[in-house]
Amino acid sequence: MLDTLFSFFRTGGIDNFFHCEKCGCCYSNVLKDSHHCVERAMHHNCPVCFEYLFDSTMDISVLHCGHTIHLECLNEMRVHHHFSCPVCSRSACDMTDAWQKLDQEVAATPMPEFYQKKMVWILCNDCGATSSVRFHVLAQKCPGCSSYNTRETRGGPATAACSRV
Repeated sequence: MLDTLFSFFRTGGIDNFFHCEKCGCCYSNVLKDSHHCVERAMHHNCPVCFEYLFDSTMDISVLHCGHTIHLECLNEMRVHHHFSCPVCSRSACDMTDAWQKLDQEVAATPMPEFYQKKMVWILCNDCGATSSVRFHVLAQKCPGCSSYNTRETRGGPATAACSRV
């Protein structure tokens, strides 16, 4: 999973970095055409250890959502099986393999007859969609993006709408 995340260093030569005006910081050229801009992304504390990122000399990782975190903190999150952004809850890396394994587990775990027709509303943390899906004791899959990074909500689209960070 580390290969899907981009890490950059605050030192290393001007030819290896570019400045993003919206983010207000310099990034590795590896991110030039693919990073998701988050205004002033480096001008806040690491969401795990709370060290101010802009002044940090530790390696920083840019998540797919554009939020930034110390690479060491991200690795510590992985050790504890936490794979979502601590700021916005989107998946922090490519979870395709994990979702495929969950597909197999869900298919191999039949629900008792009492729950077979039970429907629940979910909010997908990855695409932001709100959907009504069949309940399963293991996980709820987003019909839009196929992510299992979802949470059960209490109502339909009108009551579950929220803005994305």
